[in-house]
Amino acid sequence: MTFSLSLDDVSRAAHRLAGLVHHTPLLTSRTLDLLTGHTVFLKCENLQRGGAFKIRGALNKLATLSPAELDRGVVGYSSGNHAQGLALAAFLTRTHATILMPADAPDLKLEAVRDYGAEVIAYNRYTEDRESLANELQASTARVLVPPYDDYEVMAGQGTVALEMFEDAQHLDALIGPVGGGGLMAGCATVATALHPAIRVYGVEPECGNDTWLSFQKGELVAIAPPRRLPMVRG
Repeated sequence: MTFSLSLDDVSRAAHRLAGLVHHTPLLTSRTLDLLTGHTVFLKCENLQRGGAFKIRGALNKLATLSPAELDRGVVGYSSGNHAQGLALAAFLTRTHATILMPADAPDLKLEAVRDYGAEVIAYNRYTEDRESLANELQASTARVLVPPYDDYEVMAGQGTVALEMFEDAQHLDALIGPVGGGGLMAGCATVATALHPAIRVYGVEPECGNDTWLSFQKGELVAIAPPRRLPMVRG
């Protein structure tokens, strides 16, 4: 059976998330408008619970699980934001989360995940494959795997970002968003093109992490090695 993400899926996610996540503000910047020659709106998901949009997808996924599945717990993998979102979602739905995080993840993110009650398992991002580790853990524990992006309920939850944007600013010519795993843009593009078929949608990714661009060029999924993190400059 094939499945495609729809505006109805995102609308159902918005109903599940109502009152549990913030309707974050849509702000403008005079400086950005002057630099670009356009009116630019900024969706402030940095003010979301957990500090990022990731709580939307994680909580929507958990809200669709049965009581038996929640009793077994969930498994995830993330370098930070999805880990925090999943840990918070698990706390809100009274289930337990075990999350694979890289050994060099920021201390603040590790502490936040643990503070929400999740268990953290460290791995080496340069020598170990986190998806394989998560699949093995899920198979051995019978817990539900909640990936950071490659899941329709997760994508539907992330798409509620765009639903809110079009509530607050109905007439948008273009939507620009970051592309990591693609969950946010999949959800938001679904909403944007359903409500405004003529809108232009742009995904942005770093040159050192351009697997989405490479995948579009080749016509198939392309995996690249995790880019090396630059040392933090303090001063």
